[in-house]
Amino acid sequence: QVQLVESGGGLVQAGGSLRLSCVASGRTFSSYVMGWFRQAPGKEREFVSAINWSGGSTIYADSVKGRFTIARDNAKNTVYLQMNSLKPEDTAVYYCAARTSWASSNWNYWGQGTQVTVAS
Repeated sequence: QVQLVESGGGLVQAGGSLRLSCVASGRTFSSYVMGWFRQAPGKEREFVSAINWSGGSTIYADSVKGRFTIARDNAKNTVYLQMNSLKPEDTAVYYCAARTSWASSNWNYWGQGTQVTVAS
């Protein structure tokens, strides 16, 4: 079992930056693919970014490419999402997730989410 706890959300002006953190506990963090998702009010949860176990492979949704950066520190059991040039449409609850395989599409564990609000 893996427990995920996100932090770092808040209110920011458009054009600003935030860094989200997700700390994992439980089984070996470094063996998991880690990802970030978000869900805006009235919308479905959508994929934002993912990173493989070593940090050597990353993927991003087109909507955040060039603005967001995912990174991980396996020594600290933590994955980060650096969000720059934030837009009002980035407003959402952001969730951290973990899965066991880079090839799989099934996310096994989820955090409780952290709210990000971008004011125009």
